[in-house]
Amino acid sequence: MFAENLIQLRKLNHMSQDELADQIGVSRQTLSKYETGESLPDIERCKRLADVFGVTVDDLINYEKKDSLGLEVPPKGKHIFGMVKVGEKGQIVIPAKARKIFDIKPGDNLIVLGDEGQGIALIKEKGLLDLLKAAREEH
Repeated sequence: MFAENLIQLRKLNHMSQDELADQIGVSRQTLSKYETGESLPDIERCKRLADVFGVTVDDLINYEKKDSLGLEVPPKGKHIFGMVKVGEKGQIVIPAKARKIFDIKPGDNLIVLGDEGQGIALIKEKGLLDLLKAAREEH
C-alpha cells in the first residue's frame, strides 16, 4: 500500500523522484527504495511526505484504492467512505467509519442539504445550529 500510494501521489503532483527526495531530505536512491518497497521511511520522513502531498500519514500508509471506488488518496480532512444503496423508501445506511469520524449516533438529527449542481450533503443539526449562531454573532 505505502509504495503504491507514494508513487501515485508523486506522479499526481507531477514531481520527479529527485524533486521529492530533495523536499524530504533523502537521496533519489533512497526514495526509489521506498517506491519499490525495498525499504520504508522512518516516522519523520512519513510525516514530511504526508505534508508535501497534503494527506494524512494514515492515508499515505494504509489507503487502499480498491476499498474506495478506485479513487486516489484524498486530501487531508476529506474522506471517501464507499458506496451506499438507497432503499425503497429513500433510506441509506451511513458507513461506520463516517459515523465514527463525525460522531453520528442513533437518535441524532441530520439535516439534508441539496444543490442541483453539486449533490446532497448531510450535516448534524447541532453543527448547523452552531454555524448559524456564530454567523449571527458576527453581525
